[in-house]
Amino acid sequence: MKKTLLTLITLIAITTVSAQKYVGGDISLLTKYEANGAKYFDLNGNSITDLLTFLKNQGLNSMRVRLFVDPNNATRAEKGQGVCQDIEFVKTLGKKIKDAGLSFMLDFHYSDTWADPSKQWTPKDWETMNNDQLYTKIYEYTKDCLKALKDAGAAPDFIQTGNEISYGMLYGKGIIIEDVYEGNNRYTTYKESDPSYKKVYAGESANWARFINLLKHAGNACREMCPNAKIILHTERVPNTNYLNTYYNLLKNEGVDFDIIGLSYYPYHHGTLANLNNALNILETNFDKDIMIVETGYYHAYYPTTGVKYPKSTFPSWPDTETGQQQFTKDLIEQLNNHTKVKGLYWWFLEANEYGLDWSTKRVTDSWYNASLFDNNTGKAMSSINELKNFLDDPSGIETINREPLTVNQHAWYTLDGRKLNGQPSTKGLYIHNGKKIIK
Repeated sequence: MKKTLLTLITLIAITTVSAQKYVGGDISLLTKYEANGAKYFDLNGNSITDLLTFLKNQGLNSMRVRLFVDPNNATRAEKGQGVCQDIEFVKTLGKKIKDAGLSFMLDFHYSDTWADPSKQWTPKDWETMNNDQLYTKIYEYTKDCLKALKDAGAAPDFIQTGNEISYGMLYGKGIIIEDVYEGNNRYTTYKESDPSYKKVYAGESANWARFINLLKHAGNACREMCPNAKIILHTERVPNTNYLNTYYNLLKNEGVDFDIIGLSYYPYHHGTLANLNNALNILETNFDKDIMIVETGYYHAYYPTTGVKYPKSTFPSWPDTETGQQQFTKDLIEQLNNHTKVKGLYWWFLEANEYGLDWSTKRVTDSWYNASLFDNNTGKAMSSINELKNFLDDPSGIETINREPLTVNQHAWYTLDGRKLNGQPSTKGLYIHNGKKIIK
């Protein structure tokens, strides 16, 4: 055995360690912020010349971008909330992400505007299609988008076939009644113009087959165009574990092809970390799938926000301050690192930063969002940004060790990110030595 092992070791050496875990954020408006003059600064107040390089240097390794079918059809209010990402926009930003050496998660919103559990409006150009036509359309559209991204050098590594599709996708028309203002905050109110609106929810058995067909056709396009990408099915029912369990069981029983369970977790929507822990326990026990938190966030300051204004009294457990946001991040990561199947963590709207913008002529959104990882008043990075890399520090964060023909000392020691040490490690930690993980 020793001779065989020694022979094997002399033929291989560690060159890189492939991270199984991914941490980063949704940066779907970064292009707009940069174009309009937003100024970013690091934790010490030094100017950041390239945000993606800075984020990578902070230990982040993946970024997420949303994609709408035709955001030109979104309302003025929705555009003011950040709806603008068409395929040309995503091609450019996706290539920047890939060129920076980061992995890229593509978030399909199969809509012209925000897709979430309460609204999954069919794109305007698809509204007259029957179900069979929609199955074909979602396949062709998904395939065309992925081809365009591949051709642009922006092939995604992860693909969400739908955003927060807890109750299905591509349902009836939504008609705007009015924009409602509260202080500086704007709300958009919809009415259900289509009587069949509720009948197309995935949760209703009569329409489950429709939803399954949509997912399968979208998934087929992903497998054909990006066979190495991982498909994510994204829900946000963390407090309702019975629903989560039923939902993913139905997907499994119907043979839907996907790789990762994606979850949204915002404490002001989904409750305590105990709720999240309970949901993760159930999903890990019942499903042989990796899990990613594809959206999370918490406030570092109280201010009217994009979408919903939360009364201070509803903020759970952590104050809406920089230290509160940092503590939330620490607590969340500590919780997630107790779950071996949780492989991803993405902060939503990470890049939001109004500093340097002239709101009279150049602005990106119609109101500030104070749950990003930058201060809108100073452009300076929040302390939470220094916490995210700790999600990768868990010993379970190694998937594979890539080996190449021996070019270095077979007995060398390496850190988890592939750096060769000069001799044995002098501090406690997890290392690679002779092709094995060693705890010192």
